[in-house]
Amino acid sequence: MQHFLNTQDWSVDGLQHLLAKASEFKANKLGDQLKGRSIALLFFNPSMRTRTSFELGAFQLGAHAVVLQPGKDAWPIEFELGTAMDGDTEEHIIEVAKVLSSYVDMIAVRAFPKFIDWQDDRQDKVLNAFARYATVPVINMETITHPCQELAHILALQEQFATRDLRGKKYVLTWTYHPKALNTAVANSALTIATRMGMDVTLLCPNAQYLLDERYMGWAEDNARAAGGSFTVSHDIERSYAGAHVVYAKSWGALPYFGNWGAEQPMREQYKHFIVDEAKMALTDGGVFSHCLPLRRNIKATDAVMDSPACIAVQEAENRLHVQKAVMDTLINHPEIR
Repeated sequence: MQHFLNTQDWSVDGLQHLLAKASEFKANKLGDQLKGRSIALLFFNPSMRTRTSFELGAFQLGAHAVVLQPGKDAWPIEFELGTAMDGDTEEHIIEVAKVLSSYVDMIAVRAFPKFIDWQDDRQDKVLNAFARYATVPVINMETITHPCQELAHILALQEQFATRDLRGKKYVLTWTYHPKALNTAVANSALTIATRMGMDVTLLCPNAQYLLDERYMGWAEDNARAAGGSFTVSHDIERSYAGAHVVYAKSWGALPYFGNWGAEQPMREQYKHFIVDEAKMALTDGGVFSHCLPLRRNIKATDAVMDSPACIAVQEAENRLHVQKAVMDTLINHPEIR
């Protein structure tokens, strides 16, 4: 049985299959590939694009989606093994996963880190528990990575550059300021997929405190080596933007301060100049700009950048619908592809 937990588990050929299938679904939105099928969408955290695109995607292929919010409209779930459940949780993941598996054909999970202890959060316990105990395919709707966003992002780049082959493109993943410390999921994912596709990737961040977890830094190095691209880290804004073909922006909290964000705040406040603006984009080689959304205008990127023809963030967001249809279709109808 195949899951879609992160793109690193899939071959490049498998990922290209998903992207090609997504393009087909974008051209022909309605079908019956999932007629009579069902998917449970479990949201432990809020969502707008993810929930909408998954519900509509299932509907457009003939499937039925059931949305559950544990702790709100469904019982709180316990994920620790061997614990005495004398607190707020009412059900254990073992029963939840098995029962849902008896009802539906797929389970999708959105569960953000708790932002207290990174060593605990990096284990991705909620997602991995569903994958361990479910007997149907499990899809990651964002936890500590965001693989569906990765595919939507790459599809937008393939469309923009009119090629499936992105090798040789200069790609900048830039940290941007946000008044709150945010999840590293999209940054982890962008780093993973960009290097996987053979691009020349630069991680631009204010200082070494903002480097991503060693797991994803290691994946980036391994991927770049395998795909014939490159991976570098820079704290130099102008040098990083110079000649770039792609600028992808995301804010995230510095991992050494994980769970102690008040102590990180003064440092973060020093780097508001990392905002993506026209002057920085002018340094690129006619580069495109994107972001996973939602984005705080004039904090992460200026109005001028967001409203420019170079911004493909909305195109990327639209692609969520199509890549997720491709994922669901492949897991059900082509489980041999990985």
